[in-house]
Amino acid sequence: MKHIQSYISEHKERFLTELIDLLKIPSISADSTYKNDVLKTADTIKISLEKAGCDSVEICTTDGYPIVYSEKIIDKNLPTILVYGHYDVQPPDPIALWDSPPFEPVIKSTEKHPDGAIFARGACDDKGQMYMHVKAMEFMTSTNQLPCNVKFMIEGEEEVGSANLATFVKNNQEKLKNDVILISDTGMIANDVPSITTGLRGLSYVEVEVTGPDRDLHSGLYGGAVANPINILTKMIASLHDENNHITIPGFYDKVEELSKEERAEMAKAPFSLENYKKALNIDSVYGEAGFTTNERNSIRPTLDVNGIWGGYIGEGAKTVIASKAYAKISMRLVPHQDWVDITQLFKSHFESIAPKGTTVKVTPHHGGQGYVTPINSIGYQAASQAYQDTFGKTPIPQRSGGSIPIVALFEQELKSKTILMGFGLDSDAIHSPNEHFGVWNYLKGIETIPLFYKYYTELSK
Repeated sequence: MKHIQSYISEHKERFLTELIDLLKIPSISADSTYKNDVLKTADTIKISLEKAGCDSVEICTTDGYPIVYSEKIIDKNLPTILVYGHYDVQPPDPIALWDSPPFEPVIKSTEKHPDGAIFARGACDDKGQMYMHVKAMEFMTSTNQLPCNVKFMIEGEEEVGSANLATFVKNNQEKLKNDVILISDTGMIANDVPSITTGLRGLSYVEVEVTGPDRDLHSGLYGGAVANPINILTKMIASLHDENNHITIPGFYDKVEELSKEERAEMAKAPFSLENYKKALNIDSVYGEAGFTTNERNSIRPTLDVNGIWGGYIGEGAKTVIASKAYAKISMRLVPHQDWVDITQLFKSHFESIAPKGTTVKVTPHHGGQGYVTPINSIGYQAASQAYQDTFGKTPIPQRSGGSIPIVALFEQELKSKTILMGFGLDSDAIHSPNEHFGVWNYLKGIETIPLFYKYYTELSK
């Protein structure tokens, strides 16, 4: 696109100042104390979209925090891109671990960001990445280079589960109608190794309770004569994996997608040092399902992990009891095509079936979401790949993420369109943690790359 680099260079300081002002507002959706700040952020986004050239911008009320919606329709015969992002942020706790106040942004250099990074809560997740799209829009409208239609949907409840987004999407399918959805709420491998997230794992989260006797018992008088719920629970959990760390729940793998050799080979191009990985975690060996690499285990394969386990006496000193109950929280990360509701039911049926006589088992589902995959032969992926090729000078690597963004599957279900995940953050940017930051170079590179996605998507759609 004409003059995009010179435009960014000319307006760089303003782009940074605007983002810093946005990051100063503590839009913490999880804490009602900050309600006015969250609402103020929505207003700020509305004004920014108006200045960026959108024709209609509105704040849509929900039962929670509002959704900022805007659009610019230049020709109904042209493709329509829907941009999704969120303006709410995680709580900054623990404050004491921040090197600078979380809502007083500062720019300083790091090893990964020698050109400087903005340190503030929400810098990378997701204010910085969302605002790249607003500034990309400004460039395209102000230079008369917008090649297609665009809609924005920026919500304020992503960090608390997007409770009201599903209702909004279902009730506004015509308003939100699009050809492709564009999101920047993920990352890339490195600044010199661009990548596009092509898959997200789903999630099933349950809590289990094993009950033996109706009260805690003396371990001398009753030990060896009645089922000990803690012993039983640990045996049941251990039985959920075999000697190859394969999950033993019947039917668990029935819908697991086996990736082609070609796609696994593409993924393997990502630079990865097993020694550095072990060193960063202070472990002497990795562990996981036989037959798969570390990067495959944490992205394209399903998992089952115990997230917490408790029962009996855990106070100071000794108390010789057989506990009446034992508990665990268990999460399963799922791959595309595994339905989280079905998997939850499979887990429940299996876990109840392996409980020995003398115990009862209760399985309580907590929450979940579907996995998602974008084909690398889609027009959207090809447009994104070409955009990265232009600005980074190399072809991006398709990368499956181990994390979950349940709303992406919701969008496909309700709006019947694919999502392209163009993230510009790094794993080291400390999202959700103290000292969250976003590289200045990454922020500007996103603004440079996004308009090219619009250009190539429009051309490939013809």
